Amino acid sequence: MVFMDDSTDRPLAGITLRLLSGILFTAMLVCVKAVSTAVPLGQTVFFRSAFALLPIVAFMAWRREFPRALATRRPAGHLLRSGLGAAAMFASFAAVARLPVAEATLLAQLAPVAMAVGGVLLLGERFTLHRVAALALVLGGVAALVVPDLGAGQQEGHASGYALGILAAVLTAGALVTVRRISRTETPASIAFYFVLVTTLAGLATLPLGWAAVSGPTLALLILAGLFGGAAHICMTLALRYAEVSRLAPFEYVALIWPVLADLAIFGLAPSAGFLLALPLVLGGAGLAALEGRRVRWPLRR
Repeated sequence: MVFMDDSTDRPLAGITLRLLSGILFTAMLVCVKAVSTAVPLGQTVFFRSAFALLPIVAFMAWRREFPRALATRRPAGHLLRSGLGAAAMFASFAAVARLPVAEATLLAQLAPVAMAVGGVLLLGERFTLHRVAALALVLGGVAALVVPDLGAGQQEGHASGYALGILAAVLTAGALVTVRRISRTETPASIAFYFVLVTTLAGLATLPLGWAAVSGPTLALLILAGLFGGAAHICMTLALRYAEVSRLAPFEYVALIWPVLADLAIFGLAPSAGFLLALPLVLGGAGLAALEGRRVRWPLRR
């Protein structure tokens, strides 16, 4: 989501904000994982989304864009984008509950490649060598992560965690493809706001399934998950405004440091050999997919 209209080239500020967004996203996932055994998934989604509205609306008000920027001519487009995004959040949080934070974060990096493939299948974009290379790298990375772990007979939840993480990345890609379609007429602020609003309602809809009575510390973690998530989106937004994607791409590697440290320091989980092998492959593929549109393209015959 992008709230700012002014174009500014401030690469140092962009890099700093990208690093900060990585820390905030990791903090959000740590909170989600910490409450995952005590709080139902839908309840977690509700709190994460509801309290993310606070920093987002505050930022929009500071920019004097609230509520003016929320006007929309594509309610159906917003509903589709928000529905895909909400489903992605449910799948992502379910994956975090089953996997180390670092592995769940790494699987989220599949989204740019899935989005590139979706652009070919749904938007008629060209199937280029860059996209082929990106797809090959991430498939190799997923195999490096998943196959040794499952072959070693790791806990049963890992298999479903990997499946949910990949599903979350695919759903996120679908949401981003939808954003590309509706952004021709809709403001980035409205796209972001309605996504968080719909996700909040989706989480609230699970109330009849049974929510847990939570203690004070657990409630604090749920609220922090929302505040961290909303602040992380704002930082990422500003980072992309201040610096080009090509400048920020190398710092995707740095962003994976925080989940690894969180797993070690908080959950006592060391990175697996499969994760270390998959890391450069997945991030390399994601980087190719993200930068593909900025490079010279060599289309393949279809």
